[in-house]
Amino acid sequence: MNNKYINFYNNLVKLTRNKKLYNKYSAEDKFSERLIILLFHFAFFLNIFKFYDDKNVLQEIFDYFFKQIELTLREMGFGDPSVNKKMKSYINIFYSILNEIDLWDTKNQEKQSQVISQYMKLNEKTLLLVKYFTNYRKFLKN
Repeated sequence: MNNKYINFYNNLVKLTRNKKLYNKYSAEDKFSERLIILLFHFAFFLNIFKFYDDKNVLQEIFDYFFKQIELTLREMGFGDPSVNKKMKSYINIFYSILNEIDLWDTKNQEKQSQVISQYMKLNEKTLLLVKYFTNYRKFLKN
């Protein structure tokens, strides 16, 4: 497998492993919660860079990203039927997130909070996570 995008993937994983995201925002620190936050990071990345980069490069990054998730599931001990079922579910969730964040800047904080809340079990500090992803978007734009 081509490891051309391994640094990109590892950087997204590193952002997702930030313990503050779970201590302050999420009600649970489980694989599924971490994966949802990883999918949000990746969705915001694609949302920003769809206007700047070559579509073929973005497709390669997309393919590599989900191949890495699949490999992670296999390393965790899931079998082929289970991996296929989970990957289908994760890709559907990803496309749903991508659709929801498409007009992120036009939504108020309450709507943004609702978008995040429909994918994650959050504690009461939901607006802080909205601010986190808003700042992440600003970082990507720069």
